[in-house]
Amino acid sequence: MSKAKTNFERRRRRVRLRLQDKAAGRLRLSIFRSSKHIYAQVIDDAKGHTVAAASSIDADVKGKIKTGADIAAAKEVGKLVATRALAAGVKQVVFDRGAYMFHGRVKALADAAREGGLSF
Repeated sequence: MSKAKTNFERRRRRVRLRLQDKAAGRLRLSIFRSSKHIYAQVIDDAKGHTVAAASSIDADVKGKIKTGADIAAAKEVGKLVATRALAAGVKQVVFDRGAYMFHGRVKALADAAREGGLSF
């Protein structure tokens, strides 16, 4: 494995371990950011299943955005995952940014999810 990939996995593991300590039973809003799309899931780690999910390739989002790799797409995905989580009865989550820095698309998704009604 390359040094960059190893460092990425190490950062992801470090962030997730810190979240587990502070989560206090809350569900986890996890994101994945690729070069073309952005994905978000609300995960129940105790049961091991996904409660709500949204991505820039969903039909609900695809018509509203120009590309899946910009801040506008991240905002739409954040709003959509928040509405789906609220419909599933989830109001409080812990934000798992993975190994990504909290700026740009990651920050836009988090802010949109907060505006959509999620608390973290």
